[in-house]
Amino acid sequence: MRVAALVFALLVAVVGVLGGCARTGGGGETALARVKAAGVLRWGADVQGGEPYVYDDPKNPGHLVGFEVDLAEAIARELGVRAEVVQNDWANLVPSLERGTFDVALNGLEVTDGRVGRVRFSRPYYVFAERLMVRKEDTEIATPDLGSLRGKRVGTLSSSLAFEMLRGTAEVVAYDGTEEPYADLVTGRTDAVLLDDIIATRYGAPKPELRVVGDLRDGFYALGMRPGDEDLARGIDDALRAITKRGELRAILDRHGLWNARQERLASWNDADQAKMLGRPPPPPTFGASHLALFAKGAAVTLLVSALAMALAVPLGLALALMRLHGGAAARSVASVYVEVYRGTPVLLQLYVLYYGLARVVDLGALPAAILGLGMNYAAYEAEVYRAGMGAVPKAQMEAALALGMSTRLALRRVVLPQAFRHALPNVTNDFIALLKDSSLVSVITVVELTKQMTITAVDVRGWLVPGVACAGFYFAMSYPLGVLARRLERRLEGDREEAAT
Repeated sequence: MRVAALVFALLVAVVGVLGGCARTGGGGETALARVKAAGVLRWGADVQGGEPYVYDDPKNPGHLVGFEVDLAEAIARELGVRAEVVQNDWANLVPSLERGTFDVALNGLEVTDGRVGRVRFSRPYYVFAERLMVRKEDTEIATPDLGSLRGKRVGTLSSSLAFEMLRGTAEVVAYDGTEEPYADLVTGRTDAVLLDDIIATRYGAPKPELRVVGDLRDGFYALGMRPGDEDLARGIDDALRAITKRGELRAILDRHGLWNARQERLASWNDADQAKMLGRPPPPPTFGASHLALFAKGAAVTLLVSALAMALAVPLGLALALMRLHGGAAARSVASVYVEVYRGTPVLLQLYVLYYGLARVVDLGALPAAILGLGMNYAAYEAEVYRAGMGAVPKAQMEAALALGMSTRLALRRVVLPQAFRHALPNVTNDFIALLKDSSLVSVITVVELTKQMTITAVDVRGWLVPGVACAGFYFAMSYPLGVLARRLERRLEGDREEAAT
């Protein structure tokens, strides 16, 4: 254990040194000078955010369009460089910015208390409103205020301004995409959605089952930079000021149908407005016992999902294995297709299809969908484990059982399967360990398990290292005993084989 601890400490030190070298970027060169020397302004965005931010041109696939694409190009021209987008998950824009993946974050990045201080924000380029939507028949939520949402399930984007507003009042259901919150609202999985008016107009308003309650408050989109890149930040602010003054910003917003009365504030934006926008957010909380309690809750969800999914995968996998080995032609074909389809497609895609794609056909809650999705996926792998286990039993034993007058079903139950289980058990245990880790994928269908709780906490405390290590510790505490059990089973099985051989 001491050696392992020393190796881990050495790895952390090496990563820290390499990270420090990467951040220095070659000896004292300023951010603006680096951008101009490279001739390119690299900006981070997530194409999944869709229209009208950054998205694939439907008339020219592979070519990105959107009002932020136009804005990035206008800013880059002011700096005398070209703009280059870097695809990055929206929820992780700030961590990626901090590690130097791109120069600026520009993708509906909202000015929030959790980001102020961690990010050097430019002057705003868009003023949005937090818009509340509910189902048309809903009469309980009648006014656009947080009080009306108390105790309700409200969907929004994770790491957003709305997410910060809702915590402590509503039961927040966090999403990674902009279409999914409104799809769940339509099916009744949530009670309301609170998101930026741009998103509500594009993705919520077209759904005839929904209606707008009203706007709760205004917010701001601004470019995000690292706090140390002050010269680049000043250059960006100057560029925004110039394109706003000559009307280019309004032309961009008009072109995408985004100009409204709220945007008139941008033309007269001054230092006092900037200070008011940034405010004085409270210091971030220190990672402590309350966060560990949340991690324990997330770990409990992870264990529950994994255990129930495995409880589904084991009998279903066994049935598939028997169908492939001893079923008729139709049964063998069905089992083979099932196994190959589930092993040949990503589990993430299967979860999306089960939860969102089939929502109008099979109305499953997030937790049942997570258990069913993982269980059906792992059943395909368990089928191959059991098939290999039955294949390891000498055929002569089956033949002898049949010769003694046993039926095929009885011979399988009393002779083949008990031995096959012994061969398969270590692999089943290893699969359960893998399932514990794969369960982190169910966060895409709004299940807050251990990894999702870690990402939420990392945003709260404005750091990833401590929450990440704590999360790893919980996973290790869950998986290590299973690993020990798997090794013991393997040794015991090997010993039994040696005894049988003698």
